[in-house]
Amino acid sequence: MNRRLARLRAVQALFQIDLTAVEWKEALSNSLEDSEEITPFLEKIVSGTLSHQEEIDGILSKNLSNWSLDRVGNVDRAVLRMAVHEMKYIDDIPMNVTFNEAIELAKAFGGEESGRFVNGVLSKVVEAISKEEN
Repeated sequence: MNRRLARLRAVQALFQIDLTAVEWKEALSNSLEDSEEITPFLEKIVSGTLSHQEEIDGILSKNLSNWSLDRVGNVDRAVLRMAVHEMKYIDDIPMNVTFNEAIELAKAFGGEESGRFVNGVLSKVVEAISKEEN
């Protein structure tokens, strides 16, 4: 499973967890196709997103203009959480790769509107993280 597909499966699992509060490993298994297996990268982005969710939600909340995180659509929230996790906690992936992948995922699940929304929020997050690191 390549990283793009792993991200797609991660968003599906995070979405399911957000809606149903199902255990993360079960949600992950539910998101896989028959021939797919959980990869270390897939497990890392789902478990890491969940373990850092409080901090990630704080970062997102600070960078949402005139929105609260609970008003954000479930799919967009899952994409944003996963992307912020990658940007903050996975050093071997360039931020622009995560940024572009997140926008593509948002478009795939929610259309152009979601893509623009995720782009706007992540642009602010990237700026905030860059300032924090300097």
